Amino acid sequence: MNTISALAGVVIKELYRRKDFYVLFVLTALITIVAGMVNFFHNEKVVDIVKDICLLLIWISALLIAIVTAARQIPAERESRTIFPLLAKPVTRWQVILGKFLGCWLATGMALVVFYVFFAIIIGSRQQHWPWLVYLQAIWLQWALLAVVIALSLLGSIVTAAPSSTTTICFIAVAGILLVGGHLNTVALHQAQPLQTIFYTIYFLIPHLEWFDIRDLVTYDQRLVGWLDCLLATLYAAAYTGLFLVLTWLGFRHKSLNTG
Repeated sequence: MNTISALAGVVIKELYRRKDFYVLFVLTALITIVAGMVNFFHNEKVVDIVKDICLLLIWISALLIAIVTAARQIPAERESRTIFPLLAKPVTRWQVILGKFLGCWLATGMALVVFYVFFAIIIGSRQQHWPWLVYLQAIWLQWALLAVVIALSLLGSIVTAAPSSTTTICFIAVAGILLVGGHLNTVALHQAQPLQTIFYTIYFLIPHLEWFDIRDLVTYDQRLVGWLDCLLATLYAAAYTGLFLVLTWLGFRHKSLNTG
């Protein structure tokens, strides 16, 4: 665990030395503040509009940070050849994978907390209402989703040749799952064979990331998600995260470090 923690610490320091997080946070802050200052056609529900905009930006920013950070971990180590002295120590490839994952996950979790604190301050200053338990659930479920995304991105970084390719493919895949993944079973009903079987297979194999999206509950101040449901969603995310990490380890274990 000391080795894994040390590797995770390096990843966290690396993220906060880079400008990715700061640029995305400043953009989110500016757009949200400007939106909050505009009276949308004298709409009384302007706060809901600001909530929608801010939460969407938080989701996009968190996904970008998670995918970009995870996608460059292994390729960067191989390109700089620091992977060789690292593995020359009593460090296994499994520890490298776990350390990289933990570092990315903790770093994105910290970024997520910063985003939501800003969100709570902006919205609370207008509503004079701070539903902290709803915010806590939103953060936890989104962080659980990001664990799956980070593990998937690490797997992609073993399969594809460049971090840019991994980032693009993973972002498209995650966006596709969030937007249409939950509707594939409905689409399958209207398809002929073998397309129907293909759509159903994809529907049951993909991680349903849309289940972790409770932005509507936050926007419209609806009731909390049941804590049992949160626990089941967490276990669901943990299962897919574990699967992707094992696949990453299997690919990394048999991959030559001398080639790109």
